[in-house]
Amino acid sequence: MTKYLINRILRGLLSVIAVVAIVMLLIYSLMNRDQIFAQDSVYSHMKSNAREAYKMQQWEKYGYLDYVPYADYLKMLLQNGDITQDVYNEAVKFGDKASEDSAVVAQYVKEFKDYYESRGYEFERKDADMLKNKYKDGGKPYIYAYKDTPLITRLWEYITGIFRVDNIHYVKEDIEDRGLEFTLYDPVYGGEKFSPAIIGNGTQHKYLLYFDSQFPYIHQNLLTVRLGTSYSINKDIDVFETMTNTQGSYVYSTVTYPSGVVAEGADNLHSATYVPNSLENGTVVIKDRFVDNYTSVTANKNGLSKMGYSFVIGIISVLLAYIVAIPLGTLMALKKDKLIDKLGTIYIVFIMAVPSLAYIFLFKAVGSKIGLPGTFDVDSSSKLMYVLPIISLALPSIANLMKWLRRYMIDQMNSDYVKFARSGGLSEGEIFSKHVLKNAIIPIIHGIPGSVLGSLVGAIITERVYVVPGAGNLLTNAINAYDNGVIVGVALFYALLSVVSIILGDILMSLMDPRISFVSKER
Repeated sequence: MTKYLINRILRGLLSVIAVVAIVMLLIYSLMNRDQIFAQDSVYSHMKSNAREAYKMQQWEKYGYLDYVPYADYLKMLLQNGDITQDVYNEAVKFGDKASEDSAVVAQYVKEFKDYYESRGYEFERKDADMLKNKYKDGGKPYIYAYKDTPLITRLWEYITGIFRVDNIHYVKEDIEDRGLEFTLYDPVYGGEKFSPAIIGNGTQHKYLLYFDSQFPYIHQNLLTVRLGTSYSINKDIDVFETMTNTQGSYVYSTVTYPSGVVAEGADNLHSATYVPNSLENGTVVIKDRFVDNYTSVTANKNGLSKMGYSFVIGIISVLLAYIVAIPLGTLMALKKDKLIDKLGTIYIVFIMAVPSLAYIFLFKAVGSKIGLPGTFDVDSSSKLMYVLPIISLALPSIANLMKWLRRYMIDQMNSDYVKFARSGGLSEGEIFSKHVLKNAIIPIIHGIPGSVLGSLVGAIITERVYVVPGAGNLLTNAINAYDNGVIVGVALFYALLSVVSIILGDILMSLMDPRISFVSKER
């Protein structure tokens, strides 16, 4: 069994990598990269060469390419002592077009071009005439080199960067007392409450290990998951943080800040991360409340995370589906061709024939008429807002389970071992409970993890219709906004869930049926 699981996990991980590679190929190679600026207000307000430079900088920031402006090349030569400050000042004064460059400029532009083209870069010179044709206000010319990031390089950096271990050398600036501190009395609680914590200095996160009153009560920031940076949905925030951070209204409490100031606030000091020079250049509030550059904190909110909402709705819908489908599917098999079987068949055909979007809107309209909330509100304390999304998710699962359970049970009831059991004098009840149901339920149980996955994937449409702030809605918003980092991150999330569901299904099936073994027999 252990060998089988290891092989299954390894094959699953290879499948996940393949999925991520395909998604990256579709997004970064076949889609117009200009589309990521569709909702970028900074880009839309820029003009001429400023927009062109911003575009290249953003593409480099999000891994599309490596971008080197001509001015940066000259700065590198200046820092290395290859040119003097006077030469640098002369070399940056290039003309509106190449023919107007001085001899010094022409020399270093050629060196810049030759240097980077020999390393596989593309050389570009945007002259004033070219910018004037593209922008009404024209613009100053500029020179740069760039090289697209190969897909295999992007995939390797993404996969190897998923897990990041924090360390005391994360901060590059000179800081005092770089290291780790273990305390039994967490300063967040005023230093009086017994609450062990590990605090870092020079690390990205100030708190590497801490306790609080929220499940699972012990938390860590030493090992973090990175699924890619969002460009527009939650700009510059990692996809994993977007999916796991709480949502809703702020939850205020009495907070003891590092400076000793006690105030009402929603700041979660355990989430503090390092921001260079933030203490020196920050607002009065930051300078008043913090004593170091660990000033970036998240807020405590009253709702669940995007992943939390998706899992709650998905898991409850699966439980509802099994609770309803197993007895109905069993009745359909026992009352074959009777009224209950015909009604169940009509329902199954309806669910299979009607597009999911149609009956989701139908049930939303019906539910709204009887007073159930038709949209999700994270600030509402009413649990009724969960009803329609859960029912809409459960409907296809109920039909699918009823169909297959009916089929499995009818096949089992017509098997030879059932006929033999009847001839041996067993009652129909004994045959049904000890043999038919037990054998028919095995493939249904195998599908439980897959049903949870199906509910989460199916929730992409359901969450959109009911405005549920879950992972599925996040994916549709990312697609609409061309937020490629989020698309890749959520795709990886669903791919990992698929692998886990398959493995858990195999384990459940082997536990239910001792005849099933994943251990290869020696010949």
